[in-house]
Amino acid sequence: MSTLKQLAAGSPFPGRSAARSVAQWCAADPGSLKAPSLERSRTSGAPLRAAPHPGNVCIVAAALCALAFGTATARAADTPHLGRPISEADIKAWNMTIMPDGTGLPPGNGIAAEGAKLFDTKGCALCHGQAGKGGTANMLVGSPSLTAPGISANKTIANFWGQPTTLFDYIRRAMPWPTPRTLSDDEVYAICAYLFAENKLIPADEPMNAQTLPKVKMPNHDNFIIKFPNRI
Repeated sequence: MSTLKQLAAGSPFPGRSAARSVAQWCAADPGSLKAPSLERSRTSGAPLRAAPHPGNVCIVAAALCALAFGTATARAADTPHLGRPISEADIKAWNMTIMPDGTGLPPGNGIAAEGAKLFDTKGCALCHGQAGKGGTANMLVGSPSLTAPGISANKTIANFWGQPTTLFDYIRRAMPWPTPRTLSDDEVYAICAYLFAENKLIPADEPMNAQTLPKVKMPNHDNFIIKFPNRI
């Protein structure tokens, strides 16, 4: 064990802080941190150099310990003491990211016919228009050109989105506006099935679930440049 670790362990002053142990050890026995032997230098013929004063070493070590302890204490004192500790249940409610390979998709099932009804009853059509053809919010169905209109091109599920799992993740997390996270997992699967079917990406009778949804082939999938492909 190094000298500083022995000091921090408080060997001569049990029960006291590391900073106090270091300082008091040095005060009690400054010779405990000895300079390199001058005799060896004479024997080897190497030039003699002044060694740091052991008392200085003790002072620096004690100051560093006191600074670290004081900084931590100041940070704790500066906190506003607002809120409450977050529980595992709180984290679980928001820990629901869906990865491109389908990791994180919950159990459930839905078909396009069910999704068509939900698209109207849950208010999706109020913003995205009938059958998702566009309203006050972007159109979701259709495949207009991404290049002809320039930057103002309408980016739909069929002409732009690269991953089918993004649709489930976004609908479950943010829709329907203004009451997000009120849809069941079955309802989200059904709405996804409806939008995929309307975009001619799946047959109208194909159910969407944790196994089938990640396999939907997105037309624009191969046109993205992935910065860190090994992380997907």
